[in-house]
Amino acid sequence: MTKTPASKTAAFKTPATPKGTVKPKSSAAEGLTELFEDSLKDIYWAEKALTKALPKMAKNATSAELVTALEDHLAQTQEHVQRLEGVFKSIGQKAVAKKCDAMDGLIKEGEGIMEETELGVVRDAGIIAASQKIEHYEIATYGTLAAFAKTLGHDEALQLLVMTLEEEKQADSLLTQIAESHINLDAAAEDK
Repeated sequence: MTKTPASKTAAFKTPATPKGTVKPKSSAAEGLTELFEDSLKDIYWAEKALTKALPKMAKNATSAELVTALEDHLAQTQEHVQRLEGVFKSIGQKAVAKKCDAMDGLIKEGEGIMEETELGVVRDAGIIAASQKIEHYEIATYGTLAAFAKTLGHDEALQLLVMTLEEEKQADSLLTQIAESHINLDAAAEDK
């Protein structure tokens, strides 16, 4: 009887799960399509939650320019919700929202910033900071979703997602302009 070398038997063993590996839920995505659909549900919830958070931010802002930007972005966010419904439809799925822990946390952080600042330019600077964190999350999410849609051959979904991605980038850029034009300088003057 010939013995099999140890190196050959090791190749047939199931690899041990590395320590610290997260055990997937029973509903875990097994393919890119499932991950794409799950991520769409996540951002759909996030956009809907944002339609409730933006009016509160606008009411707490004192810069007319910032209030206008937040109100305009609310209207755009409502369009994003409708556009996502179009994305779901284009891939033959029903639009379903799944709680987005990231957006929930970002909205709570924004509320905390408003609670921890006095009404005025310092709060305005905080609202911009919180809003830009939200925009950056959305930019990352829509960029990823667009890449998934492209890979999966969902051309109509890709078009809709890229449109929203560009609008999120524009919103972020506008917030930077508002912050740098006067709000950050005015808020810094409060330190003196």
